[in-house]
Amino acid sequence: MHPALSVIFFTVASGAGYGLFILLALAHLLGLGDVDGKTLLWGGLLSLLLITAGLLSSVGHLANPKNAWRAFFRFKTSWLSREGVFAVLFYPFGFCYLLLAWLSDGAVGALTLVLGGVAVLLALITVFCTGMIYGCLKTIRQWNTSLTPTNYLLLGLASGCVVLVLVLLLTGQQADAMAGLGVALLVLAALAKGVYYFWMRTLSGPTINTATGFTRAQVRLLDAGHTAGTFLTDEFGYQAPLNQLFWMKVGVFVFGFVVPVLGLGAVLAGVGGGWFAGLAVVSVFVGVGAERWLFFAEARHVVNLYHGAQRT
Repeated sequence: MHPALSVIFFTVASGAGYGLFILLALAHLLGLGDVDGKTLLWGGLLSLLLITAGLLSSVGHLANPKNAWRAFFRFKTSWLSREGVFAVLFYPFGFCYLLLAWLSDGAVGALTLVLGGVAVLLALITVFCTGMIYGCLKTIRQWNTSLTPTNYLLLGLASGCVVLVLVLLLTGQQADAMAGLGVALLVLAALAKGVYYFWMRTLSGPTINTATGFTRAQVRLLDAGHTAGTFLTDEFGYQAPLNQLFWMKVGVFVFGFVVPVLGLGAVLAGVGGGWFAGLAVVSVFVGVGAERWLFFAEARHVVNLYHGAQRT
């Protein structure tokens, strides 16, 4: 699949934004961290900014952005529609929770607990729906697995946690507990991503033989039916050099997991403070961006079987 910058930015930014909001709200509501009104204000605004920027970017990938509203009316059958509906529902609950929590300087009342809990649930569902947009596609073997929404959730929470550590430090709060959680989430996300890459290498997808129904001998396509590139070959037949895919994968683990873990480890050790946390934030966005680029670049649609590919 052709990696679209708008979709990559959307999934990276909104995933981190939802992850930041989820962990910020849980830390506040459950008393898991030192979260006051100032931290809620800046952390909440940053999460809403990331979410909104990502959602607006996703519209840029549409051929006719003015028709984006039509996606909301396919809730029963479309994960894209469900994502849009839950993303919109999240805003009033998330905004009202942050406003009420800020006005009460971090005090947790019954209404704050209800609004925050509903907002956290809607945020989790929205990220899950984003992953399922790709995970439900049987035509792309590399995406059609439960590992897809799992990775979306773990990467969103991990990147959001790294951002939250920086927010806590900049607002003068204690960040050791959140840094420790961030290390655990990054390690878990790295393991899940490693399992995904290992599973993806298993040759188990459809072949030109199964696509045509001729299984007694090897089928070979003699003519693709066109002499120039088409929309299908450009959008679904994207091919990146193998060495580029290898180094991008190295970059995913180095920038997406190793450097952020070391940065949060420095925070836990009391070395460097916000500087290492800032480095971890920049690095995790670069690494997750590379992961998302690979997610699209390595995907093989079954339509490629009718354009010369032997298997997908």
